[in-house]
Amino acid sequence: MGSPGPQPGAPEDQQRGAGSRSRVYGRQRSGQSPVKPFGSRSDSGEPAPRRPRRKISWKMVVGGLAGLLVLLLVAAIGMFFWIDSRLAGIDGVLDDYEGRPGDTPGTNWLLVGSDSRKGLSAAQRKKLATGRAAGQRTDSMMLLHIPEGGDKPTLVSLPRDSAVTIPGRGRDKLNSAYALGGPKLLVRTVETVTGVHVDNYMEIGFAGFVDIVDAVGGVEINVRAAVNDPKAGLKLKKGPQVLTGSQALGYVRTRKGGALPDFERTKRQRQFLGAVVKKAASPGVLLNPFTAIPLAMSATDAVEVDSGTGAFNMLSLGLAMGDSPVTTVVPFGGNETVAGGGAAVKWDRTKALALFNALKEDKPVPKDILDAG
Repeated sequence: MGSPGPQPGAPEDQQRGAGSRSRVYGRQRSGQSPVKPFGSRSDSGEPAPRRPRRKISWKMVVGGLAGLLVLLLVAAIGMFFWIDSRLAGIDGVLDDYEGRPGDTPGTNWLLVGSDSRKGLSAAQRKKLATGRAAGQRTDSMMLLHIPEGGDKPTLVSLPRDSAVTIPGRGRDKLNSAYALGGPKLLVRTVETVTGVHVDNYMEIGFAGFVDIVDAVGGVEINVRAAVNDPKAGLKLKKGPQVLTGSQALGYVRTRKGGALPDFERTKRQRQFLGAVVKKAASPGVLLNPFTAIPLAMSATDAVEVDSGTGAFNMLSLGLAMGDSPVTTVVPFGGNETVAGGGAAVKWDRTKALALFNALKEDKPVPKDILDAG
């Protein structure tokens, strides 16, 4: 007779029998050895040896750094082209004309701050004390020469009330050139009276000015004397302090202070321009995406350039301004009455020619000319 089958009620292992297969997580397994529990001990009871940790080699470190550098390079190139695509170009600003000064060594920029209220609401105009003036004029003008060699750049203020000859318009104040014929006539006027060929043009209005300063978190300025000018919406104490966008706008616009208010005004404009560019080009701003991206957006929204100026030229401008340029103003003395605007600033012809000839020849400006300015 065959062997008796499993008895009812017997334990499950007895019912399977010695030769039957056991189950592991619901599946049958072969063999008769007991199932070992999960753990880290060997058959002898000793802890199982740990797998050695993988050592980080110098090749892995170098490879990781190289990958990071490539990623940063790709991001930088992408941002460069993104900025270039956002720059607003003005057509025809630097078009040739009969009698235009020839190109000279180095690079010459005409930097213009206009009194445009474009982009400002009524509340903002009131807060910034910009008034409601119609039209658009130049509030500040500077000529920046970037030399080809290792000399420092030179930044020259051109007083807005300078008495000049505007092509086709006669004798008038320099800022009238912009009001009468826009950037194109202004460039031609500057080239005519200085003999300096302008290679690049950049312009910024009130709203853009404020946005750029606020994007870099304010700019530190050493205020030489306390200022209280309700017309410019400005009240500052003497000494170093961080100015907000609205304060900075008032600081470069005020005519308060000094025996020669316009002369002091041009000094403040040069001082501020150097400070804001240095702040914008600092590693703490450029390497921080939370400041670099808003700055790039504000700057490209704020400025207008000639159609031939791109991101590479703007980078060159930033590097030049960050190199602590030599700063001065066109030497002047006395006043001249012009038909269209009353009393205007008369340049010292001899010293002004020496200044502009040095720029044309890509040479340092003589010290006595700098002292005169």
